Amino acid sequence: MSQRRYPVGLSVRLRDRHHLSPRTAETYRITAKMPPRDNAPQYRIRNDELGQERVSAESNLEPIDWGMTRSH
Repeated sequence: MSQRRYPVGLSVRLRDRHHLSPRTAETYRITAKMPPRDNAPQYRIRNDELGQERVSAESNLEPIDWGMTRSH
């Protein structure tokens, strides 16, 4: 199983927005770690302002606050 890179609570952006509506939120907050799909970590993410929630693969997320992800 893959190691997860991001903690719950981290603010993120979606890397690939090509197939999304222009009304889709720009930023999200990770609210939960989901079971892996095809051995790739997934997360539940939420934009509180617009009330949008979705599940995204870790590879499609880009951290906004790198300070929370650095442990070195």
